[in-house]
Amino acid sequence: MVSSQKTAKMEGIKLLLLEKIDPVTMQGKNDFVVAMDGVGAGIDEVVFYVSGSGARMAETTKNLPTDATVTAIVDIIEQNGNIAYQKN
Repeated sequence: MVSSQKTAKMEGIKLLLLEKIDPVTMQGKNDFVVAMDGVGAGIDEVVFYVSGSGARMAETTKNLPTDATVTAIVDIIEQNGNIAYQKN
Protein backbone atom coordinates (compact mmCIF):
# COMPACT_ATOMS: atom_id res chain seq x y z
CA MET A 1 0.00 0.00 0.00
CA VAL A 2 1.42 3.40 -0.92
CA SER A 3 0.54 6.65 0.79
CA SER A 4 2.25 9.75 -0.58
CA GLN A 5 0.58 12.06 1.95
CA LYS A 6 0.50 11.25 5.65
CA THR A 7 1.07 12.95 8.96
CA ALA A 8 4.73 13.78 9.66
CA LYS A 9 4.90 11.34 12.60
CA MET A 10 4.09 8.48 10.21
CA GLU A 11 6.91 9.23 7.75
CA GLY A 12 8.98 6.11 7.09
CA ILE A 13 6.38 3.69 8.43
CA LYS A 14 5.06 1.19 5.90
CA LEU A 15 1.30 0.64 5.69
CA LEU A 16 0.14 -2.91 4.90
CA LEU A 17 -3.21 -4.13 3.61
CA LEU A 18 -3.87 -7.35 5.53
CA GLU A 19 -6.45 -10.00 4.71
CA LYS A 20 -7.68 -12.01 7.67
CA ILE A 21 -7.37 -15.78 7.20
CA ASP A 22 -8.86 -18.96 8.58
CA PRO A 23 -5.84 -20.41 10.44
CA VAL A 24 -6.86 -24.01 9.74
CA THR A 25 -7.55 -23.77 5.99
CA MET A 26 -5.30 -20.74 5.34
CA GLN A 27 -8.06 -19.34 3.12
CA GLY A 28 -8.67 -15.60 3.04
CA LYS A 29 -11.89 -14.36 4.64
CA ASN A 30 -12.33 -11.38 2.30
CA ASP A 31 -12.04 -9.19 5.42
CA PHE A 32 -9.27 -6.59 5.29
CA VAL A 33 -7.50 -4.17 7.64
CA VAL A 34 -4.80 -1.54 7.06
CA ALA A 35 -1.98 -1.83 9.61
CA MET A 36 1.30 -0.09 10.30
CA ASP A 37 4.25 -2.44 9.87
CA GLY A 38 6.25 -2.72 13.07
CA VAL A 39 8.45 -5.66 12.03
CA GLY A 40 9.41 -5.29 8.37
CA ALA A 41 6.95 -7.81 6.96
CA GLY A 42 7.04 -8.65 3.28
CA ILE A 43 4.56 -9.55 0.57
CA ASP A 44 2.63 -12.81 1.15
CA GLU A 45 3.95 -13.27 4.70
CA VAL A 46 1.55 -14.45 7.37
CA VAL A 47 1.63 -11.92 10.21
CA PHE A 48 0.15 -11.31 13.64
CA TYR A 49 -1.31 -7.88 14.29
CA VAL A 50 -2.79 -6.13 17.30
CA SER A 51 -5.60 -3.61 17.23
CA GLY A 52 -7.02 -0.94 19.45
CA SER A 53 -4.84 0.70 22.11
CA GLY A 54 -2.38 -2.23 21.91
CA ALA A 55 -1.48 -1.09 18.39
CA ARG A 56 0.14 2.02 19.86
CA MET A 57 2.34 0.10 22.30
CA ALA A 58 4.87 -1.23 19.78
CA GLU A 59 8.15 0.67 19.76
CA THR A 60 7.62 1.82 16.16
CA THR A 61 4.08 3.08 16.71
CA LYS A 62 4.17 4.66 20.17
CA ASN A 63 1.87 7.67 20.24
CA LEU A 64 0.98 7.34 16.55
CA PRO A 65 -2.56 7.49 15.19
CA THR A 66 -3.12 3.79 14.49
CA ASP A 67 -5.66 1.14 15.34
CA ALA A 68 -3.68 -1.79 13.87
CA THR A 69 0.02 -2.70 13.99
CA VAL A 70 1.84 -5.78 12.69
CA THR A 71 3.87 -7.09 15.66
CA ALA A 72 5.13 -10.48 14.45
CA ILE A 73 5.82 -12.58 11.37
CA VAL A 74 4.37 -16.07 11.79
CA ASP A 75 6.68 -19.07 11.32
CA ILE A 76 4.27 -21.94 12.04
CA ILE A 77 0.54 -22.38 12.60
CA GLU A 78 -0.18 -25.68 14.35
CA GLN A 79 -3.46 -27.03 15.67
CA ASN A 80 -3.89 -30.36 17.42
CA GLY A 81 -0.53 -31.56 16.15
CA ASN A 82 -1.27 -30.67 12.52
CA ILE A 83 0.77 -27.99 10.81
CA ALA A 84 -1.52 -25.76 8.76
CA TYR A 85 1.25 -23.35 7.76
CA GLN A 86 5.02 -23.27 7.86
CA LYS A 87 7.06 -20.36 6.58
CA ASN A 88 9.51 -21.32 3.81
